[in-house]
Amino acid sequence: MRDFPSHFSNHFLSLKDFSKSQLYDMLSLSLALKSLCQNAKSLSKPITPQALGIKNSPQNPPTLALILEKPSTRTRVSFEAGVYELGGKAIILMGKDTQMGRGEPIKDSARVISSMVDIIAIRTFSQEGLEEFALHSSVPVINALTDLSHPLQVMADMLTMIECGIYLEDFAPHFEEFCKQNLQKEALDFIKSQNPLPKRVCPPIACYIGDGNNMAHSWLKLACILGFELRLLCPQKYAPDEKIIALAQNLANKSNAKIRVEILPSNADKVAVQGALESVAKDASVLTTDTWISMGQEEEKQSRINAFEGFCINQALMQKAHSNAIFLHCLPAYRGYEVSDEVIEGAQSRVWQEANNRLHIQKGIMLWLLAKK
Repeated sequence: MRDFPSHFSNHFLSLKDFSKSQLYDMLSLSLALKSLCQNAKSLSKPITPQALGIKNSPQNPPTLALILEKPSTRTRVSFEAGVYELGGKAIILMGKDTQMGRGEPIKDSARVISSMVDIIAIRTFSQEGLEEFALHSSVPVINALTDLSHPLQVMADMLTMIECGIYLEDFAPHFEEFCKQNLQKEALDFIKSQNPLPKRVCPPIACYIGDGNNMAHSWLKLACILGFELRLLCPQKYAPDEKIIALAQNLANKSNAKIRVEILPSNADKVAVQGALESVAKDASVLTTDTWISMGQEEEKQSRINAFEGFCINQALMQKAHSNAIFLHCLPAYRGYEVSDEVIEGAQSRVWQEANNRLHIQKGIMLWLLAKK
C-alpha cells in the first residue's frame, strides 16, 4: 500500500491518492455536469461536455476500455452510458476475453490496451494487480472495484449526501468557486439560477454497519480525507483491514475527522448487539451497509448469516438517527438480512438516487482525469 499522496493521482485507484480539494473538484464537476446534462436532455439539446459549456473538455470523443474480471450490472451500465454521454464509446472486455485471463503479464496488457484507448476502467479482484496495470498504462486507469476498495461507490454516496443537504460547510464555497473557474458563462449562469446544491440541513455523520470489506475501507478513507465523522460497527471475524484502519487514523489526524471503529466479539449476545447498533446510529445523518455475502462468498453464506445475526438496519434503528437521516446501500441488497424491506423501500431511502449517481460521478471522474492528460 503506497503512501498518501502518490504519483497514482493521474489515475483513480484509491481515495488516499487525492487531497480533499481534488475530491471536492470531482464532486463539484459531477454535480454541475448532472444538472447541465439533465437540463439539456429536457430541451433535446446535445449533452457532450463541450456543448454543455465545460471548460478543458476533451477535444476528441474518448474511447473507454472497460475490463470486467468480475461480472457487473451497475458498473457496466453506468460506464457504458457515461462515456456515451461524454461523446465517446466503450469497449467491453470480460475477464476471459483478454490475454490477461490466459496468463499474459499484466504489464504487457497494460502497455498494449492503453496505446489504443483514452481511458481504462477495471473491475477486478487484486488491488496490487490494478496498481501494476496503472504503473504500465499510458492513460488514466480507474478502479471500478477491487476486493480491497470501491472508491467510485463511496464517491457516488457522497454525491447523494450532498444532494440531500448533508455535507461539510466548506463544500458550498468550493462548489461556487469551481463553477466560476470551470464553466463557460452560459453554463455558469444556468448553475447560478438553478443552484443544484441544496441548503445544508445537517453535517455528515455516517454510520456503516456490517462487513468490514471494500466498502468499509472506502468509507474510512473518504471520511478521513474530507474530515467528517464516521462510525463503523462490524463483527470480530469480519473487521476492516488493520492497515486500512491505521491509514485512516493517520489521515484523520490531519483532517480532524472523528473516526470510531467498533468491533463486536463473536460471543456478543443479542442485547449487546442491539446496544451497539443503537449507539453508533444515534443522531447519525447517514446509515449505510453492504450485503453480507458478496460475489464469490456463496459457500460461506450460512456462516456469514450466523456471524451477522442482528446486524440489520430496520425502521427502529433509523428512528435513532437524525431526523433528516438517509439510508444508503451500494446494492445488491438482500431484504431481511442487512436491511429490512421497510427501510430500503421507505421515505428515508435514497438507494435508487445513489445508484443513479454512479453514472454521474463516473462521468465527472472520467472528465476530470481526461482534462489532466
